[in-house]
Amino acid sequence: MAFKDTLGGRALIGNLWRNNPVFRQVLGICSTLAVTNLLKNTLLMCGGLIFATALSNLTISLLRAYIPKQVRMMVQVLIIAAYVIIVDIFIRAHWPEIHKTIGPYIGLIITNCIIMGRAEAFASKNPAWPSFLDGIGAGIGYSLVLVAIAIVREALGFGTLMGIALPARDIWWYQWTIMVMPPGAFFMLALVAWFGNTYVLKNESKGAAK
Repeated sequence: MAFKDTLGGRALIGNLWRNNPVFRQVLGICSTLAVTNLLKNTLLMCGGLIFATALSNLTISLLRAYIPKQVRMMVQVLIIAAYVIIVDIFIRAHWPEIHKTIGPYIGLIITNCIIMGRAEAFASKNPAWPSFLDGIGAGIGYSLVLVAIAIVREALGFGTLMGIALPARDIWWYQWTIMVMPPGAFFMLALVAWFGNTYVLKNESKGAAK
């Protein structure tokens, strides 16, 4: 059986595009809008979410038979919080200046709809390995959208990428201040959602016709 036909393969690949948590399910919007003005901040947030989502899914799946249904949400939040604390400490230790900017949003990973949704919808009902892959897929799907938005926002708003000035900035580039403000984030997210949903729906229509 091909990897893409396994439970884990379908979970991993599906979360990248067809069931993308940001533009298909409209989840995790707070951090999408808050940290995408600079690419470096975005990459750190994405790495933290992938780590927390994958390991939380894995842990919840391994413990699913031992967690009473009446308290499963509380247990899931505690598990997620443990991994998010690790992420927060790691970023605080290695990038203290960036942590001052994205620190509040790292804490919000605990209640991020993506990580809570995957824990409840998939990890609590499926084996460990597919759950781990599902968490990775959801995290990467989230990251692809955020990185795409961050590249455009930083380039247009600051004329830089990863803090490095683009060659055109000092020659003819006119910086769009609105792109580093909240309206710019909403605008870019709307474009990504429009493009992603249009492309997916078009492919689904072609598949149905065939």
